[in-house]
Amino acid sequence: MENDESVSEPMKFESVPQVNVPKGRDGKHKAIITQLLSDIAQLGEGTALKVPLSELPDTKENIRSALSRAARQGKINLATSSDDDFLYIWKTNEED
Repeated sequence: MENDESVSEPMKFESVPQVNVPKGRDGKHKAIITQLLSDIAQLGEGTALKVPLSELPDTKENIRSALSRAARQGKINLATSSDDDFLYIWKTNEED
C-alpha cells in the first residue's frame, strides 16, 4: 500500500547533529563584548571606559554594533564616542 505522503525526494543537503551547529552570535565578538560589559558594570557614575582601538578584534563600528545589541538585550543604556585612538563607552540614564 503506497502512500504519497511517505514518498519524499532525497535530501539535497547534509544533516549534522545539533551539538555540532555553531551557536549564532556566540562567536566572533563574544569575548570582547563580555569583557566590555563586565568593565562597564564596574564603572563609577560620571566615568567612561577608554578602550584602545588597537586592542579591538574588529572595527570600532562592528564592535559598537555588537555592544549595542548586547546592551539592549541586557537592558543597559550605553553611549559611545571615539577619536583616532580610543573608543569611549559609558552608562547613561534612560532619559538621556
